[in-house]
Formats: sequence, structure tokens, C-alpha cells
Amino acid sequence: MHAEQYREGISLFNRGEFFEAHEALEDVWRAAPAGEKLFLQGLIQVAVALHHHSKGNLVGARSLLGRAARNLSQYPDGFGGLQLESLRHSLAQWQHAFAEGRDLPVSPKLQLSQEL
Repeated sequence: MHAEQYREGISLFNRGEFFEAHEALEDVWRAAPAGEKLFLQGLIQVAVALHHHSKGNLVGARSLLGRAARNLSQYPDGFGGLQLESLRHSLAQWQHAFAEGRDLPVSPKLQLSQEL
């Protein structure tokens, strides 16, 4: 994994710059080995979902969050240096809020579990 671009994508994501995070992470995804592609695709899907939400596209956001959660569920906590359990919990909260028509929680953050 290209660590510098990956860290930049995480930083952009955590600053709420979801479109830019998606672009940075997509560059990492293109060069990634097969075993990392689905993980990176899940992160990209979360970023795009949150971008859609920020633009009022709730249908697109909801759909992408579901796909992201499925993709990320295949990886153990700590994969890619991230606290995936925390992220998956946040995604589940968003999915429940969408399903129940409740206010959405704060945007998830990508928390590093270890230094890359």
C-alpha cells in the first residue's frame, strides 16, 4: 500500500473532504495488491457515500454505505492500520438512522490503530 497517499486519504476523510479523500484513496486502490482492493473499495465507498449525503443524495448515500459495510466486514480490526470495529459501528448507526428516518449521527472518522 502506498503509505503516504493512504495517510493523505485518511486525513482528507477526517477533515470532511470526502470527494478529495475518495480521489486520493482511489489512487492507492489502483496500485494495491488484490488482497487490499476490497478493503480500499470499502473506504472509498464510505467517502463517496458521505459526499453524496453532503449533496443531498440520500438514496446514493444509503446504498453506498450498505456496500461499504459489506466490503469492510471481511477484514479484521486493525487491517490497514485502522480501527475497523469503530468504523463499522459508526456505519451501522448511520444505516439504522437511515432506515428509521432519524437524524444522522456525526460523520465517521478513520482512526488509526497503529502507525503506518
